[in-house]
Formats: sequence, C-alpha cells, structure tokens
Amino acid sequence: MLTAVVVIFVIAYAAIALEHPIKINKSASALIGAGLLWTVYAVMSGDHALVGQQLNESLASTAQIVFFLLGAMTIVEVVDAHDGFEVITSRIKTSKLSLLMWLVGFVTFFLSAVLDNLTTTIVMISLMKKLLDKQEDRLFFAGMIVVAANAGGAWSPIGDVTTTMLWIGGQITSLAIIKGVLVASLINLIVPFLVTSYMLRGRKVVAPARVEETGLLQTTDFERNLIFFLGLGILVMVPVFKTLTHLPPFMGILFGLGILWLVGNIIHRHKDGDEKQHLTLAQALKNIDMGSIVFFIGILLSVATLEHTHILTALARWMDQIVGRQDLIVTIIGLASAIVDNVPLVAASMGMYDLAQFPPDSFLWEFMAYCAGTGGSILIIGSAAGVAAMGLEHIHFFWYVKRISGLALLGYFSGIGAYLLQYRLLH
Repeated sequence: MLTAVVVIFVIAYAAIALEHPIKINKSASALIGAGLLWTVYAVMSGDHALVGQQLNESLASTAQIVFFLLGAMTIVEVVDAHDGFEVITSRIKTSKLSLLMWLVGFVTFFLSAVLDNLTTTIVMISLMKKLLDKQEDRLFFAGMIVVAANAGGAWSPIGDVTTTMLWIGGQITSLAIIKGVLVASLINLIVPFLVTSYMLRGRKVVAPARVEETGLLQTTDFERNLIFFLGLGILVMVPVFKTLTHLPPFMGILFGLGILWLVGNIIHRHKDGDEKQHLTLAQALKNIDMGSIVFFIGILLSVATLEHTHILTALARWMDQIVGRQDLIVTIIGLASAIVDNVPLVAASMGMYDLAQFPPDSFLWEFMAYCAGTGGSILIIGSAAGVAAMGLEHIHFFWYVKRISGLALLGYFSGIGAYLLQYRLLH
C-alpha cells in the first residue's frame, strides 16, 4: 500500500509541477491525486471506520484554510471593483527609474503583508502599465515585484498561503512570525534592490501617453476610500480577532465579509441594478479564482494521506539522518519551492514534524515560513505571484532566469544569514 501511495503522489506532484508543459490544469491533477490516494488507502487499509474518521479530520482542517481564502479573496475583489487600490497607486510619482523601483518595492512589500502576494502582484503590475511605456522596463519591474511580494508575504500570517497554513495549523502565531521573520524578509528585499538601483542609476521614467478617460465614474471618492480602508481594516483585524476570541481565523474573515457586504448594500442602495451590479459582493464571489481554491483542497487532502500512512514521519527521520541539521533541511525545502509549488511542500512539512516535538513559534516553523515564502522567487514558476506575473506581462521562463533569478537567490541567502544571526543573538 505504501508504495502505491508514494507512486500516485509523485505522479500527481509531477503533473502539478509540469502544469504548463503538459497543459493540464494543476487543480485537475490535485483532485485526481486526492481521489486516488484516499481510494487506495481506504481499500487497502481494511479499517474503513478509521479511514473515515481520518478523512473527516483532514477535511475539517482543510475547510478552515479554504473558508479563510474564500473570504480574503472576495474582500480583495470588492476593493478592486471599487478602484480602491488607486488610493495607493495614484500617489506614486517620480521621474527616476531607480527611485520608482524603491517606491514600488516597498509598497509591494507592505501591501503584500496585508493583502497577499498574488493579489499585490496583480495590482502592482497593472500599475506599471500605467507608469512605464517601455516593455523592457515593465518586464524588469514585474520580476522585481515578484521578489518584493514574496518577501512581504513571508512575515505576515495573511501575506502568503503557506504562512496562512502554518498560522491556521497552529505552527506559528501572529506577533511571533512578524518579530521573527520581518528583518530577514526586509534583507531579502533590500539586497537585490540595492543591486538593481545601481543598474538603473541615471535612467529616467518613460511614461506612456496619457489617454483621457470618457464616461462617468462608477464609484465616488467617498465610496472608493470607504471600501478600501474597510476592506484593509478587516484583513488586518483578523489576527487580532483570533487573539481576542481564540476562534479560528476563518470565523473572523467571514464576520468581516458580512460587515463589508452590509456596508456595500447601504452605500449603493439608491443605485439601479445595472449600475451597481459589478460593485456587489455577490459579483465579487463570481470573480474569485475558484481554480486555486480547488487546487488547495486537492493538494491538502493528498498530503493528508501521506500523514495518516506515516510516510511523512519516516521521511522526516530519513532527512534528519542524512542531512542532520534543521537549518539545512529547511533551506533545501525553500530551494525546492522554486521548482515546485510551495503549498504542497509546506503541507508535507506540517505532516512531517510533530507540534509536540516542535512547538509553535519554534525555529523550524519560523524558518520554514521564510524559506518557503521567499524561495519561490528564484524561478518564475515557483510561486503564485510569479505565475501571475508570467501571464500578465508574458514573461519567458529563461528571461526571468537570466535577469531576475540571480537577484532573487542573492536575496534568499542574505535573508537566511540575517535570520540565523538574529536567532542566535536573541535565543
């Protein structure tokens, strides 16, 4: 049975990693993998009651992550529908390309921590199309936005799917991950941006020709600002809600979603149906990326079978014997996330190591959050932010390897050095 489970998982994992060459959506691969793994486990184990109980437990933990992501993605869609992100992007003005790079980098870094790295990447690349005319400049900025977004997502419990998984799973807590990983993430951003600003010194921003917009604005300044700050406030308050009530994060995000829905209904109550249709939360629910949600369900349920069959525990023991050092093991996991999706890697790691042996906020989990979150920047297919940038600006894989991967790798190891130094000084 164990051999069959491993073979099925490896094939499904390979199909997910090779999504673009084989042209099969990774969500389909994840769901088929989950179905086959649980079927094989149920048929060959013989203890149907135990398998059913384990499936229910896995479904409960998976559902918490899925509900949280659904709520967060819907809030971001509502803010975007109201042009709420213009509150930030309209204030970025400079004629120097190097200064623009720093402004975009820091805005991306901190916005990613509050929203998430995927959404922030989409917003910032859309902004670059309004600010930069040369395609070469836009491509380079898009690559650096991926680095900044992944660095920003690593130190926040809601900034990246992997840190959200660790947070909901109880491996990390909000304040501890911010204090533990913020400095390393900043170094991950600053070092490659220092190199980049030297490369761009003396160059001017070439802005595209302005096109006058026609027609009436769909939202007023008041509506835009209200929805932006309310949506941002809800996302920021979710960790506070969890701390105060000890309820899981998905409850806080659903509560906030209800508040946003109510406010939206009130401020648009005098508009006719067609005028407010695209501004409603119901429409936002239709626009969210359900393919990604389904992928998370499939991959988390797939990894759960490896956990219940104790394969992950055996793998952890093997890595401890061969490699020995935790910092090297996690560094390797981070580098591997550049090649394959970091969601299943972190999900597997959560099953490999027991909370009884590695309690919340221990070195392993904090370092895992940093490495898995930022290692995906090394290759463009290594993170959701990279894949989004690839689609939005038609970035070629080998162009990214040539122009961005070295900078991302430099930032990755610089952040590792900063984290290890900080940990030794403070512990």
